This record gives sequence, C-alpha cells and structure tokens, in this order.
Amino acid sequence: MLKTNRTSEYPINEIILNRWSPRAMTGELIDDDTLMSFFEAARWAPSSMNNQLVRFVYAKHDTEHFNKFMSVLVEFNQKWCTNAAVLVMIISRKNSYHKNMPQPSHSLEAGACMQNLMLEASSKGYVAHGMTGMDKETALKLLGLTDEWQVDVMIALGVFDKAKSKEMNEEISGRKPLSQLAFEGFIS
Repeated sequence: MLKTNRTSEYPINEIILNRWSPRAMTGELIDDDTLMSFFEAARWAPSSMNNQLVRFVYAKHDTEHFNKFMSVLVEFNQKWCTNAAVLVMIISRKNSYHKNMPQPSHSLEAGACMQNLMLEASSKGYVAHGMTGMDKETALKLLGLTDEWQVDVMIALGVFDKAKSKEMNEEISGRKPLSQLAFEGFIS
C-alpha cells in the first residue's frame, strides 16, 4: 500500500487515509488476476434494489483499445495517461432493470464502484486516478452504446513512479476540517 503523511481527526481505516491519486506511473503492466480483483471489489459496491446498473470497460496499455480510450480524454489527461497500465471507463445505465423507470441513483452507484475499485488498487500498492475530463458523448459512441447509458468516469491504473512524481511536484492533498463538512440537524 502507498503510504501518505495524512492524519485524520478521528480513527479511520488506514486504507482510506492512504488512498491518493498521483498521476506519475511507470508504464509497467498489471497482471490479469490483479486487475480482475479490482473489478471484483467494485462489483460489491451498494446497488439500489440490487439493480447493478454499473459496468466496467477497460483497455490495457498494449492494445488498440488503449489508444481509442486515450482519444476521448482532454489533452491534459492524455499527456500523463501515456504511462497508465490500464484505462477503465465506469458506465451506468440510467433506467432500472426492474421497471425500466429512471433510476436517479445510477451515478451514485458508479461512484461507489469507483471508490471500491480505487481502495482495492491502493491497498495492493497501485495507483488509481479518476478523471471526468473527457468527451463523454464520443466515449459512449466508442463503446457502441446508446444514451440509455452514461459514462461516469475514466480511471487510470498503474504502478506508482516515485521519481516522476517528484519531478511533477505532485503533492498529497489534505481535506477540509470535519467541522466544515458534517452538521447535526441543519447546516450552520
């Protein structure tokens, strides 16, 4: 697991505290079993009425799919993603499978899957960096999907490159104090 110098105001699981999203990666590949373990963690995220509206579409670095995934990213993300081992698009279905009615929680479920995936990757010492800087409409077309689906996020996965991170002046981010985020009864 990558370690950070973060501290929490109250005791929490160190996996959560040590998760961060550097952009510096070595370009080393991730073996299939490890990659599938990330998706295994993601699929166990909460799902409203167990609809399981979220899907994971991935592109390994050494495949033609990787370049297609790269093409939908904004220029800034394209620059640093070149050394990612895998790019993952997390997509969600907008309507429930049970009644084919709008399911407003589909993006929340995608976010929960993303968090599980990122925590699993981090716990095994890998980098997982989420991005929304992309052309989501083009990404949807690239995947051959209709607008009943939504591209929620793309995640770059890889092996951390400490030297490159230092070169890039990457810093581990902190968080606002809990007193600015959690309120009883109403927001003061």
